[in-house]
Amino acid sequence: MSLAIAIAVLAVGTYALRLSGVVLHDRLDLPDVVRKLLPLAAVALLAALAATAALTDAGQLVGVSRPAGVLAGVLVALRRMPFVLVVLVAAGTAALLRALGLP
Repeated sequence: MSLAIAIAVLAVGTYALRLSGVVLHDRLDLPDVVRKLLPLAAVALLAALAATAALTDAGQLVGVSRPAGVLAGVLVALRRMPFVLVVLVAAGTAALLRALGLP
């Protein structure tokens, strides 16, 4: 029951936050510096999330295999390969390194 309440509270909070952006859009005047930096905040948050997911597991640093797999996937993605190939290269790299005994 408490999980359902937590989900409901988070849903209402998310909706209220998004609604406040629509309602306050014309009333809030941001300085030009903030307007230029705001899109970069989203990029920074996404990069931090990706780094945390790639480098840690349950609060502990992971070995070499997962970051190497992510790096291989990024390199393939930068070459504009199909997404399926990016995932396969990243997973294959991590699996190969783990099979070789690297953590």
